[in-house]
Amino acid sequence: MKLVIAVIQPTKAKAVREALEEVEVERMTICDSQGFARQRGRKEGELGETPMGTPTRKVAMEVVVNDDFLDRTVEAITNVARTGPEGTIGDGKIFILPADEAIRLSDGAKGPGGV
Repeated sequence: MKLVIAVIQPTKAKAVREALEEVEVERMTICDSQGFARQRGRKEGELGETPMGTPTRKVAMEVVVNDDFLDRTVEAITNVARTGPEGTIGDGKIFILPADEAIRLSDGAKGPGGV
């Protein structure tokens, strides 16, 4: 199992959620977030003008998927979250981490069955 964390533009959240549902990934956690990365809190027209701006609002989507769903999950996020054919600074990032165990609290199901 893998934990996929996609930090994306808030305007893309609904489209990414719908794209994930199309590839049968329907369970996720969506959180508002703020932070700095290469964009440094600046809008596209401001890049290079100041060393630090205010935190940029993003959405963090967390999805735990079985290994056979990983490629389609990443592809769905990438295809929808990227702005323009080549993307732009500030589109976001995808992190993939191992998920050693999942336990569903309601019935105690473990592993892939607990996802």
